[in-house]
Amino acid sequence: MSELESLKARVDRLESRYAITDLVSNYASACDEHDMPRLVDLFTEDARFDSPSGAMVADNRAAIEKMFIELFKIRGPAFHWTHDVIVKFDDAQVNRATGRVYSHAETTPGDIVSLAAMKYDDEYQRQGTQWRFKKRVISFLYYVPVTEFASALNNPKRLTIRGTRMNADYPESLPSWQQFVARYGKQNS
Repeated sequence: MSELESLKARVDRLESRYAITDLVSNYASACDEHDMPRLVDLFTEDARFDSPSGAMVADNRAAIEKMFIELFKIRGPAFHWTHDVIVKFDDAQVNRATGRVYSHAETTPGDIVSLAAMKYDDEYQRQGTQWRFKKRVISFLYYVPVTEFASALNNPKRLTIRGTRMNADYPESLPSWQQFVARYGKQNS
């Protein structure tokens, strides 16, 4: 690869990283605004949305749209914000990348003010000049009514979906967490 080709590839990576960060921010904004055309356009036609809890699962853009319409019907005002966005590019395929996004949300499912912390494991696909989600997997550290927040974090059942308490998606399920506990034990309060 010539020096000029190398420079072009590096510039492309920088521009792509910013475009993917914008993609992530546009997702949060479109969710909060219930802007379905903008939200749906962020996904490839064959995209997949998934969650370990099974609460949010859809295959293809049309199914993702339907899933979000049903979610938004029961959810009023919300505010999502993203924190760290980690992007890894595929050296073999310049139009493909993966990433992890850490995020928080204030939401109102069923008129219950709730707090959530989650991470997304993403696959991104560039189509022409547009980066889109090829796959999003949302995992919840917690999603609880605000009135339960103070006591929820030390309880493994800190995921509330449609009024049902479930085990959180992480960190207890992570191999690194389990290895730490096996090696060093669990801190007791």
